[in-house]
Amino acid sequence: MQLKLCGVSQPTATKNWVWCRLHWSASYQGDPYTKKMKWCSMKRGLLFCILSGLLLCLHNGWREANTYNYWKSTANVTILVWKWPFGRSYSLKGNVCLDLYKIPNCTLVDQRSLFPSAHVVVFHNRELVKGSQQLPIELPRPQGQRWAWMSLESPNHNGNLKKFANIFNMTISYRRDADVTIPYGELLPLETESNLVEDSHINKTSLVCWVVSNYRNQHRRSQVYKELSATVPVKVYGRWNKMPLSSEDLLPTISRCYFYLAFENSLAKDYVTEKLWHNAYKGGAVPVVLGPPICDYKAVAPEHSFIHVDEFSSVRELGKYLQRLAEDRKRYEEYFNWKKHWRVKVHGDWRERLCKICLQYNSLPQHKVYSDLEAWDKKALIT
Repeated sequence: MQLKLCGVSQPTATKNWVWCRLHWSASYQGDPYTKKMKWCSMKRGLLFCILSGLLLCLHNGWREANTYNYWKSTANVTILVWKWPFGRSYSLKGNVCLDLYKIPNCTLVDQRSLFPSAHVVVFHNRELVKGSQQLPIELPRPQGQRWAWMSLESPNHNGNLKKFANIFNMTISYRRDADVTIPYGELLPLETESNLVEDSHINKTSLVCWVVSNYRNQHRRSQVYKELSATVPVKVYGRWNKMPLSSEDLLPTISRCYFYLAFENSLAKDYVTEKLWHNAYKGGAVPVVLGPPICDYKAVAPEHSFIHVDEFSSVRELGKYLQRLAEDRKRYEEYFNWKKHWRVKVHGDWRERLCKICLQYNSLPQHKVYSDLEAWDKKALIT
């Protein structure tokens, strides 16, 4: 094994040390005048040894730091999508991240031939667990390249991730503790705050409505729905009730309801989907939410803009509260005051989600590895 001194290999360090020792020994031979002259020469030689050693250390340290930080400090970050989520590809013509989302120094590509030069390679979980894409473990992985695991599903639908131990360097998820958080929606401040909010009572014909296609009796949301519908009328749309809505009809239909059941199909940390952001908020109904704890909703949603099922001692009490609230115009409209200050942005374009990696890239640990991705994923489940 080759030893290093200040990052300098052993042969180089030994050579410099021997030269200094020889120079030191030669300085003590001769008459007093010669000794004095050689003493000065010896000091100069010793100073030279010290300075040359420091320079070697600095040079070697700079070179190693440069190699270590090359990927991290590079001006432009290249993101390679190994396979587009759900098989739907997007156009990558031009500078997509800059032109569409104002994110500079970020290149999004999907040509696998660019694998050797990619800083981050993104793998969508659905295709991995279904087997429609494979990890390129046979390819030599460039030093510093990071592999990212991406999913917007709840842990219940991510499958068994044990086989992905010690493979991925970063996570991309709706979760706030992911390396790159890509929520289903978010709040953005209004450029100009408004004191006017549209009359939320206009054209309301139903007290509560729900759009559902994937109905399972064992889901908690199904149990809550049964109890609630025994107390108040609930208008149900979707494939389960054989009343599907087109994308054009979805929001106008919800807008005619006082309350919308934004019930998630899984209970998991931070799992707040388009049911809240798009269906309820964009549809103009007050969301009644069932999913993660109320603190997770408060962390991302406008204050006093939703009603959480867990705030009530029983579903029957929830139903009575909704009836009273719909009859009290002033109190009902307070649930829309947030629109004076905020607007909702719903995320649906995978290109924007992927471009966001570049915003976090330089702040992420260089050598992070998820030794147990399965444990990280499943710890978000709420039982």
